[in-house]
Amino acid sequence: MTGKTVPYFERPLFFFDQSRFRRALTEQPVITVFKDAINAASAQFDLRFREGEDIRTLVYERALFIDCMLHYAWLQFEWPEGISLEAVGGYGRGELHPHSDIDLLILHQPDFPESSQETIGQFLTLLWDIGLEIGHSVRTIEQCVAIARSDITVATNIMESRTLIGDESLREALQQQTSPEHIWSAAAFFQAKWEEQLQRHQKYNDTEYNLEPNIKNAPGGLRDIQVIAWVAKRYYQTRTLKQLHGKGFFTEEEFSMLYSGEEYLWRVRYGLHMVAGRAEERLLFDHQRELAQFFGYTDNSENLAVEQFMHKYYRTVMALRELNDVLLQYLHEEILSNPADARIVAINERFQIRNNYIEAIDPQLFEKQPSAMLEIFVLMAQRQDIEGVRAVTIRSLRENRNLIDADFRSNPQNTQLFMKLMQQSAGLVDQLKRMSRYGILGLYLPEFGRVTGQMQHDLFHIYTVDAHTLKVIQNMCNFRLPSAREDFPIAAYAFHRLPKIELLYIAGLYHDIAKGRGGDHSILGAVDAEEFCTRHGISPRETRLICWLVEQHLHMSAVAQKQDISDPDVIHDFALMVGDQTHLNYLYCLTVADINGTNKELWNTWRASLLRQLYLDSRRALRRGLENDIDRQDLIEETQQAALRKLQRKGINAERTWKIWGDMGDEYFLRESAQDIAWHTAAAVNQPDDSDLVLIRKASVSEQTGATQIFVRTLERSNVFAAVASALDQQNLSIQDARIYNSSAGYTLDTFYVLDQNGKPLKENPAQLKTIQAAVLAELRLTDNYSEVITRRTPRRLKYFAMPTRTAISNDRMTGHTVLEVISPDRPGLLASIGRVFMQFGVQLKNARIATLGERVEDVFFITDHKGDALSDPAVCESLQNEICKQLDKRANH
Repeated sequence: MTGKTVPYFERPLFFFDQSRFRRALTEQPVITVFKDAINAASAQFDLRFREGEDIRTLVYERALFIDCMLHYAWLQFEWPEGISLEAVGGYGRGELHPHSDIDLLILHQPDFPESSQETIGQFLTLLWDIGLEIGHSVRTIEQCVAIARSDITVATNIMESRTLIGDESLREALQQQTSPEHIWSAAAFFQAKWEEQLQRHQKYNDTEYNLEPNIKNAPGGLRDIQVIAWVAKRYYQTRTLKQLHGKGFFTEEEFSMLYSGEEYLWRVRYGLHMVAGRAEERLLFDHQRELAQFFGYTDNSENLAVEQFMHKYYRTVMALRELNDVLLQYLHEEILSNPADARIVAINERFQIRNNYIEAIDPQLFEKQPSAMLEIFVLMAQRQDIEGVRAVTIRSLRENRNLIDADFRSNPQNTQLFMKLMQQSAGLVDQLKRMSRYGILGLYLPEFGRVTGQMQHDLFHIYTVDAHTLKVIQNMCNFRLPSAREDFPIAAYAFHRLPKIELLYIAGLYHDIAKGRGGDHSILGAVDAEEFCTRHGISPRETRLICWLVEQHLHMSAVAQKQDISDPDVIHDFALMVGDQTHLNYLYCLTVADINGTNKELWNTWRASLLRQLYLDSRRALRRGLENDIDRQDLIEETQQAALRKLQRKGINAERTWKIWGDMGDEYFLRESAQDIAWHTAAAVNQPDDSDLVLIRKASVSEQTGATQIFVRTLERSNVFAAVASALDQQNLSIQDARIYNSSAGYTLDTFYVLDQNGKPLKENPAQLKTIQAAVLAELRLTDNYSEVITRRTPRRLKYFAMPTRTAISNDRMTGHTVLEVISPDRPGLLASIGRVFMQFGVQLKNARIATLGERVEDVFFITDHKGDALSDPAVCESLQNEICKQLDKRANH
């Protein structure tokens, strides 16, 4: 960082022959000459980038080349005195990526000739005609100052402006009049930029770990580096960060991190602009894959190339955000804090609070007493009045974190401190996040360090493993809040009955810890959890509970979504696996927190109702005693009697009811509630025998079940599922569950549970409900000649997760059904396509459990042949699976 550096704008461009360019301007059309030069230069820069040339050279030389273009474009016109062309913004710093805006300010004196306004217009038109992506303003010094007083962005742009051509004294006067002595003092500037950053981070959920991160504006991105530079340069009155060397602003290590981090993000951004062909700042999925390949990553047995590339990206932005924290905190103390007004409160002999920020009293504290590196986070978790950590203490943490080794991790004093932290519900997650950001958590728990920044390239897991883990623990902590009684009533109920909440938090910490290692991460994670428990003195009984939770953390969700939880046998088996109410409470809390921490869109009213039903039915089974299984016939009779009472209150006698019920099988009365059976029957009583019946449960009632119910009763029609699926798909409705019953009299009864495009039950909208009802009836009347399967446009994100459809088929001896599982990319019309295949093979659908997990579906269909028996011919089973794969893969490529 020492020695005189030649400003980039004074360096020659070896690939650009200016004399030849000037000559061409006199011999050929001006626009053609400029365009040819720009296209040739862009191709040259891209080639050099692909060949691995230093990114700073490319970014600076691109800006220098555009300087030349603007210089010669300016000279195509006659200009009066008192005007200049200024580069502002990133271009003002001399940085230019392939498709970044070229921000310009045309600065002129107040007495600027009216006739020259037309010249400015002609100049700007020329720039657009030659293909330059410019942003511009035309102002006097006074106008600039007036706007800069109220607009921090304008003030920042002016601060980094430089004169390209014209009267340089104008810029010098502007810089002087917008200096901290006149507007935006260092303190006001810092405060504005600090608040601006907080708002910007909130737009990206205050996390570095978005699925398609914005490389410029998201936390840890390029804008965070620029904020540091802007505030520091405003305060120290320098033009570059390098000029801050020796002022105590950053250490050599910090400057190196800042410099290398910016360099890395520049390379990614340059490549992103190049592959996108536009000023794209989002690392979209298709660009991620292309960039991973460009940077030399290849798939291996543990991670895809794109996952390795994004792992590097996430770890880089995490480190930059950590640096942003410490440097802005340092500037906060330097600029806003007055040592004479310091409010100091002692906590103990090691720590004190200075102006609401905690600091180590002894600068060598962490070196002398390494355990204090955990104690500081315990203290912050216990005291909500502490806003953060002083910069000097953060630096000391970072400098001494190498002391966290095997001996440190096995020290009883340290394990006790960590367990104390895990008991602090109110401040736990904030401190775990801070520990992670400062690199402490990944060193204390090396297994957590291995998954820091690790992502899975899909739409199901929208966060990296570490970010997801902390979100899960935050969700658990939130179950204790009063608001949880409304948002998550069962979870809040179960949470407050847990003997030790820290056991739940530890299970949350370890449930995904083994992701990316190969093998079953639940089993591998349980091994890590057991080692943690042993090291932290947790009793054998509690250790077994934690390990069981880690090993079974996906089980409750799988049972709720893929099995028929209206079947008493399913409930009995699940209750048997859980064993007691305590295990059920822990597992339910972990499951709900996990789903909400994986992807908020996954937690809809339907999934909530499934888990609620599984929890409540399992709790009843546990209370009844697992040795006292429910008699299926008793359950059928109980349901029938309850439905009869409801119907009698409506004036429908038992004789009329049994005429409708007489040919229905037991399955209908086992799986449907008495309320729904009464609803179906009351409508069927007055319905002509040969007419189709379609009912839609109103939203005010259906919200109790988590989805809108659509009931279809039809006579002598086959393949009803294919017809209804087509109709509902055309109405943009998503089927969550389908129950199909066939009576001996030829009636088919189907219950569909649907959600709208937002994952919500349908609202009370009579016109919409009537439209849906009419669409289903119309589709049913087409007999076997159903409408073409819907071909709506596939959402952009789904297109980049093409994977071959997989199927699995087996026979369930208990039910006599064939169970077909289909795993495929999610596409519009998917269920209707599967229904067509069933129709083609003469397959009867008895039940369907639909689970959409990000970009893929994992659907389970319970099917029989036309006689109602399980499929027994292996050749038919194979042909059925092949046809489903063929049809769905064809749709995936649509």
